[in-house]
Amino acid sequence: MIIFNKTNLNIKIKHFKFGYIAVGIVVVFAMAMASCVFARKNSKHSSTLRTSKVSLQKKISRPYPDPTDLVKEGEWQKSSEKKAYPNLKKVKKLVIRVSVKGNRVYLLDNNKVIYTMLASCGKYKNGKSLTPLGKYQIIGGRGDKFFNSKLNEGALNWVSWTENCVYLFHSVPICKNQKINKSEAAKLGKQPASNGCIRLSLPDSKWLMDNVPTGTPVVIKTH
Repeated sequence: MIIFNKTNLNIKIKHFKFGYIAVGIVVVFAMAMASCVFARKNSKHSSTLRTSKVSLQKKISRPYPDPTDLVKEGEWQKSSEKKAYPNLKKVKKLVIRVSVKGNRVYLLDNNKVIYTMLASCGKYKNGKSLTPLGKYQIIGGRGDKFFNSKLNEGALNWVSWTENCVYLFHSVPICKNQKINKSEAAKLGKQPASNGCIRLSLPDSKWLMDNVPTGTPVVIKTH
């Protein structure tokens, strides 16, 4: 005959209940940890996807990849590339290609990029850039500087690509005191910011004014 001691039985039952509860806590904790790890991995994956999408959008907005020697965006005191400007006497078919949203100006020879310049074209109003899209050409108008009193803004080293010199390639803007507007200049290569003209760095605009032949085709597109 088996005799149960009531006291011992109660202790065993309590131990059993405690053990069951402990196992339950461990299981819940393990599930919580697994959930956290999954959430972190998922968050990192989502972040990577977002970063990839942003990078892809930047690439899509430019028709050509940036050269490895391109200066950082916002640099307006230096030439856009560290290499020398092209010798246009050796260029067979020069075309200036402008990417408005890409904030770049490309010098092409037979559709091949020979030089890339940081730029800022016309800012957007009602979903449309103030820089007109289309095909144009460099005309005779060019000069060292100008100032538009209505816009309270001017620039250096300008050359026109429309009749009556309405739209120009020129330097980053200057103020009435002839000093560079640094807050606007810092937008070079980063965003459309002008009133319709195409802004370039000081050296790039000077080189273009001095060297680009009259009659050179200018092609302006959104991307």
